[in-house]
Amino acid sequence: MSKVIVVTSGKGGVGKTTSSAAISAGLASRGHRTVVIDFDVGLRNLDMIMGCERRVVFDFINVIQGDAKLNQALIRDRRLDNLYVLPTSQTRDKDALTQEGVEKVLNELREEFDYIICDSPAGIERGAQLAMYYADEAVVVTNPEVSSVRDSDRMLGLLSSKTARAERGEEEQIKSHLLLTRFDPKRSGEGEMMSVEDVLEILAIPLLGVIPESPAVLRASNVGVPVTLNEKSRAATAYEEAVARLCGEEVEMKIEGEKVPSFMSRLFGRSA
Repeated sequence: MSKVIVVTSGKGGVGKTTSSAAISAGLASRGHRTVVIDFDVGLRNLDMIMGCERRVVFDFINVIQGDAKLNQALIRDRRLDNLYVLPTSQTRDKDALTQEGVEKVLNELREEFDYIICDSPAGIERGAQLAMYYADEAVVVTNPEVSSVRDSDRMLGLLSSKTARAERGEEEQIKSHLLLTRFDPKRSGEGEMMSVEDVLEILAIPLLGVIPESPAVLRASNVGVPVTLNEKSRAATAYEEAVARLCGEEVEMKIEGEKVPSFMSRLFGRSA
C-alpha cells in the first residue's frame, strides 16, 4: 500500500530538503519504488540536491495546470532506477499550487509508488499546508535550538488540526516522527545547544533519528548527491538507520555523549 510522508519543519535552514533527499534515496536503496516531490514553489532546490536540475523540462505546476502529463515531469534518478523526482516551478505565483491539483497528482502517484515523499517549504504558508494535507505520516525536522523546536511544536499543532484526516475526524491521526539534525554532542554537553532529551520533552513524539553535525552533508549537497549515496559518513549511517526505523525496523539508537533516560526509551522506535 502506498504511503505519503511529508518532511516538514517550522524553521528554514534545518536540513529539511537534505533530509527529504536522503530519506528518499534510502527508501529506494532498500528496494522501495519512491518519488520525492518539491512543494517549495518559487524557491525550488530539491532538484539541485538530487543532481537533476539540468534535466527539468516540466514540473509539478505544469502537471497541475494541465500543461504536461505526470510522466513527462517525473525525472528518474540516474543512480537508482526506482527513485524519481517531481521538481516544482520557480514561479512567484503561490496560488499555482491548488488543493484539487495536489490531490489528483498524489492519487496518480499512489498507483505507481510505494513511498511518496513531500518536501515541504518551511513555515505555515500555503505550500507547507498543502504538502501535509494528504499525508499519512510526517517527519518533523528540527535543530537542537530553542527557536527551531518552538516552531516545530507549531507544526505539530497544524498536523493534528489542518489535514484531511483531521477534517474528516478520523481517529487515526498522522503519525509524526522527530528527526533531529546538526546535533553536536560536545556543544550539547557544554550547554550551547539543547540535548536530545530536552527536545523530546518539549515535542513528545517518537524519535526517528539524530543526524550529527557533519561536513559530509554539505559536500553531498554541493555535488548533487543525497548524503546516503555519497561518501560513507556518520551522517549517512544515521540517515540509513532513520530510514530503517521509518520502515518499521527496530534499530538501536546510539547517541554519542547522551544518556538514554526512560522517557526517551518510551519514545524511541515505532510500530510497523
